[in-house]
Amino acid sequence: MNNDSAILMSLAPVSHDLGGFKVHRTLPHKLRTMVGPFIFFDQMGPARLGVDEGIDVRPHPHINLATVTYLFEGAIDHRDSVGSIQRIEPGAVNLMTAGKGISHSERSPADERAAGPRLDGIQTWLALPQDKEEVDAAFQHVPADRIPVIEGSGVRLDLIMGSAFGATSPVTQHHPTIYAAIHLAPGASLELDREADERALYLLDGDATVDGEGLEQMHLVLLRPGTRPVLRSERGARFMLAGGAPMDGERHVWWNFVSSRRDRIQEAQRAWKAGEFALPPQDDHEWIPLPEIPLTVSYP
Repeated sequence: MNNDSAILMSLAPVSHDLGGFKVHRTLPHKLRTMVGPFIFFDQMGPARLGVDEGIDVRPHPHINLATVTYLFEGAIDHRDSVGSIQRIEPGAVNLMTAGKGISHSERSPADERAAGPRLDGIQTWLALPQDKEEVDAAFQHVPADRIPVIEGSGVRLDLIMGSAFGATSPVTQHHPTIYAAIHLAPGASLELDREADERALYLLDGDATVDGEGLEQMHLVLLRPGTRPVLRSERGARFMLAGGAPMDGERHVWWNFVSSRRDRIQEAQRAWKAGEFALPPQDDHEWIPLPEIPLTVSYP
């Protein structure tokens, strides 16, 4: 990208077929670890599973991060080791703060299985600032009717986290964050303000340009700091806007663990393998074992 472009770089996804649906991952990436606090960015689906099928993500652990689940279609039952049992549906937000350690599961509800589940959503992880990495684990559910919606001139913006366009989301922030779902009707445009030092756009579907430069679907496009680019679509499009303030130092990633310290990840590996993590109530009869892969992966 040239220096006059509002686009700093474009990150192509790595796609995985999980049997019935695909997951497209753009963070972490070999070219970029984080955008603001976002260190993991997955698009789930869109997909339609068969009758009596569903997703069954068995209990697994996290440390030193927060997860954010946001759905466009379908439903997921969340259970975690602090006792939370919560169904999430489109437009609502599940924020799970792992802190010093948590385990959780995600499964298709029984009524969804009976009809053949639909799945379309975004799963992200947010790194916690170093002074909050070891906070107590917690869970927050914010229903769709409490998420601010900004509408006008063919634009709809659901403000998942942070403050923008004169609104503020009630979802907890551990670090300055901007996260929004944007829909542009055919022919609509939106000028993106400088809501954060680090910002990225993800085109879910449709067509779009940023200051006249075309975007590719399922690519995470980093915007140049300080710019106010114009987002435009001729035929209509859906996007995610994600970013925030730069994180306070590098993070190490290994499996489901994120931390500023390698030794903390090693301790979490030992504790999960030894059965020292609590498991979710009503879902403690099985779990995902620790992978037998190299000790740690670090992204500079």
